Amino acid sequence: MCDMQPSPNVRVRINLARIKQNLQHVKIQTGVPVYAVVKADAYGLGAVKVAEAIKDITDGFCVFRLKEAIDAQLWQRTKKRVIALGPPEARLDPIPYIEQGVTPAVTTVEQAKALRAAKPILCVDTGMQRFACPPEQVAEVLSAGDIHEAFTHGTRIEHVEKLKKSVGRSDVKLHAAASALLHEPAAYLDAVRPGAALYDGAVHVSTRLAEVHESIGPAGYSGFVAPRHGVILAGYSNGLRKGVCSINGKTRNILEVGMQSAFVEIDECDKVGDEVVLLGESNPETLIAEQWPCSSQEVLVTLASSGVRVYES
Repeated sequence: MCDMQPSPNVRVRINLARIKQNLQHVKIQTGVPVYAVVKADAYGLGAVKVAEAIKDITDGFCVFRLKEAIDAQLWQRTKKRVIALGPPEARLDPIPYIEQGVTPAVTTVEQAKALRAAKPILCVDTGMQRFACPPEQVAEVLSAGDIHEAFTHGTRIEHVEKLKKSVGRSDVKLHAAASALLHEPAAYLDAVRPGAALYDGAVHVSTRLAEVHESIGPAGYSGFVAPRHGVILAGYSNGLRKGVCSINGKTRNILEVGMQSAFVEIDECDKVGDEVVLLGESNPETLIAEQWPCSSQEVLVTLASSGVRVYES
């Protein structure tokens, strides 16, 4: 597949007020510091706009790597702490982290020693088995970097318990709860890191019917059969896949996806210019994820990046 490109015919409406509301809810629900995850350009919603909207509410931000924080100028725009959750930069130079207000995540003694001046955080392996410190090496790495904070990429409550057991020190702050664990009060620990939970219901992706047709026999590349079909100007080069959409309040199917256009199911009431909702209240990312199939996060990142962004306060 070619690199995904935003379509000028797709409108991505982002509700910043909803994101702020979601964040406030997490803060009240958990009662601990909240680090908003804005990696991957805030899941495709735009890290700069999202960060500026929530900077007075969040306690800090999470990105995957240092460059994301630099590109969005998170420290300069917000003066809030930023944690880089992924592997540190290859040069292991603490200066860029210090200058950008970014806390690097480390997993080895070498990394901890080299980045000690940047006051690193330790990523502990509790089952994910990727860029994380094995439990048996935790004490050594904590000591090497004079580290007083640790986290894990946890998805289950047993990951939380393993983090606590692996660290075993009361002077080390811990966090494990991303969006998947926000329903577990025992996972809140000293901080939480919501990502997808911040963007729930905040994105509306739509396009318009460019053509409508009474189908005459098999249609499209695949020869699909439908009584009527419409054409939209978005395709797999824009990240679209077969699944559900919504037209005039009714759930419809995307029948076939081409490079820059797609066929959709319509009825006699649908006409050229009608809105086709690719992601919205009636067809949220959880529903689309079942049909693609993939995670709801992948749906959000893909469709939020599929067109022209429009922000609502």
